[in-house]
Amino acid sequence: MAQNKTQSGKPALVRACAPHGGTGVNVLTDPLLNKGTAFTLEERDTFQLHGLLPPSVQTLEEQVMRRHDALRALSTDLDRYVMLRELQDSNETLFYALLTQHIEELLPLIYTPTVGAGCRQFSHLYRRPRGLFLSYPHKHLIRGILAHPRFDKVEVIVVTDGERILGLGDQGAGGMGIPIGKLALYSGCGGLHPATTLPITLDVGTDNKDCLSDPLYVGWRHQRIRGQEYDDFIEAFVEAVTERWPHVLLQWEDFAKHNASRLLERYRDRLCTFNDDVQGTAAVATGTLLSAINVTGTPLTQQRVAVLGAGSAGCGISALIHRAMVEAGLSAEEASSRFYLVDRHGLMVEGKVDTTTLEPFQRRFVQPGAAIAGWQLNSDGTAGLMEVMKNARPTVLIGVSGQAGAFSEAIVREMAQHCARPVIFPLSNPTSSCEATPADLLRWTDGRAILGTGSPFPAVERNGQMFKIDQTNNSYIFPGLGLAAIALKIPSLPDSLFMAAAKALASISPARSNPSANLLPPVSMLRHVSYTIALAVGLQAYHEGLLQDRVAIDEIEPLIRAKIWAPRYPALIPAGTLPERSAA
Repeated sequence: MAQNKTQSGKPALVRACAPHGGTGVNVLTDPLLNKGTAFTLEERDTFQLHGLLPPSVQTLEEQVMRRHDALRALSTDLDRYVMLRELQDSNETLFYALLTQHIEELLPLIYTPTVGAGCRQFSHLYRRPRGLFLSYPHKHLIRGILAHPRFDKVEVIVVTDGERILGLGDQGAGGMGIPIGKLALYSGCGGLHPATTLPITLDVGTDNKDCLSDPLYVGWRHQRIRGQEYDDFIEAFVEAVTERWPHVLLQWEDFAKHNASRLLERYRDRLCTFNDDVQGTAAVATGTLLSAINVTGTPLTQQRVAVLGAGSAGCGISALIHRAMVEAGLSAEEASSRFYLVDRHGLMVEGKVDTTTLEPFQRRFVQPGAAIAGWQLNSDGTAGLMEVMKNARPTVLIGVSGQAGAFSEAIVREMAQHCARPVIFPLSNPTSSCEATPADLLRWTDGRAILGTGSPFPAVERNGQMFKIDQTNNSYIFPGLGLAAIALKIPSLPDSLFMAAAKALASISPARSNPSANLLPPVSMLRHVSYTIALAVGLQAYHEGLLQDRVAIDEIEPLIRAKIWAPRYPALIPAGTLPERSAA
């Protein structure tokens, strides 16, 4: 499907048969071609649409106004989510025009927190196909499925196996809501054309008893495939993807802890790929912390970081902040000593945790036994989050535990006793899984806490004024990172590129010039944020030699800008009326 303008700036002419074939009424049922009431009179003549549409020809702006009014008239966010999904499946240009014009209002509806409810209800809300369900029983069909011409323009894939959806756990096939939502942000925030995006769910079964017993469940009714069978299935998928699209960007999403980092390490050098839960979360948390330093005045080298949740996300955040500390002047050993990772068994410390049961990415953050010498421990000899607060006196507290209320009043007050401006990021999604609410955190710290949350919350009162807490959401990172990767055909994504993204985010923090301002730009500026990050990532890739000789430094910005699509209706022409050519 062509983009809206050619390089000359003139409207692109798009064949009504592309990419699915057919003319006439088919343009009304293809979401990439459909204009609804915005079809011109000439187009209505050409495609015989008179009578199939009301006679009034309306503008895209008028259509956006109508859909926005209808959206606001609905009574629940889940109803709004369903309406937006149906709009996306019927008219993608209108969907993205609505999204880009009202992104702050719509982001919580198309993604967290509402997408969590959408995943839980996916089988009951299912209307029409979007993306691909590649199921284990049909593994021999993967290559044939991907080979269809409708996927010729694919440049970015978001894939999940549905095992760890947000903080909700195993949702099986219902996890498809996550790739759909993420790719909507790639187009809405990063500007990638929707025809180049493909959501995929690897349906390897589910251990969710509610799904298996639900007569309306749309997925494969089977316990999850694990072990070598699972690995072989993933390998077959990756081989088929790289064979079909040599330059594709593959984003892993919501895989369980025991698979997320393992699969990332296995495939990160074989294609352009990353895990957003590990690396995207790390980049936005690091960027937000770098912004918070402008407020606290405490250098990064003096921060002490407590992380509740020592899984792939918590360790990924710790690893990137650790890298930033080393770049700021600490030795690797000094930086490691400043991290206190707590999981369900307590602080990860030698002698108190069986390191043989830990994943490789967790072992680097196990504290030596000497680090807690002299601590007053629990009766079972372990140290929990409270003991960390009393003894380590962290300046930063990050939550990725998925445990609502885990940042209790007692724990937060203890932290605030030892830190003038505690930095607290309860990042677990959706809202129902958040470790603490911003209002409580401000009350328990007498308004001194510097906050970022994973999901959006209502504005809170701070210093007598209403203040919007920053949503420390991955949508600040992955759309721009992906834009650069695709526009410049970056072959792999080392951690240095995520550090570049984090630093670029911090560079446009409003708090840099005003410590009373927000740590992050407003959500309404996500398109600008994505462009800024794409440029920083592209320049970093160039200086690391990742672009080789394919892209000169002065070509980076034009290539990125050329990849940014704006939701505007193209002019349609019937098949066979012009010579074949590619529209830009």
